[in-house]
Amino acid sequence: MTPDQRPLPVCEIEMTIPFHDVDMMQIVWHGHYVRYLEVARCALLDLIDYNYMEMRASGYAWPVIDLRLRYAGPLMFTQKVLIEARLVEWEHRLKIDYVIRDAATRKRLTRAWSVQVAVGVEDLEMRLASPAVLIERLLAWQDAQA
Repeated sequence: MTPDQRPLPVCEIEMTIPFHDVDMMQIVWHGHYVRYLEVARCALLDLIDYNYMEMRASGYAWPVIDLRLRYAGPLMFTQKVLIEARLVEWEHRLKIDYVIRDAATRKRLTRAWSVQVAVGVEDLEMRLASPAVLIERLLAWQDAQA
């Protein structure tokens, strides 16, 4: 199997929409969606053993430089949703695709993606390629899947 054919990590989390995230119509305010994506992104990074604490310890910060959301349907108070995060690019940046679905029907409610780049913690310089530590963690995860 070539590196291009190896699986990339994907995870799915479930959450119930809390009261403090909704407006008077019991619909989630659009800005809270970013928080939900972050929770799924953290679970995805935990899968490859390279979460934010490990990133910083390895000498890199990974700021989000681009984020897009497409709202197809509202999220409602007490609704159970599934949030999928899927790593789709990693060689020069981390690009993660997201889908938020209703947990009961699996109907797609939101689609999104984020892009993060490696920045040296010491010099605050953006790296033009992903650091070796990310590649090592991702390859180790892929080897464990085989």
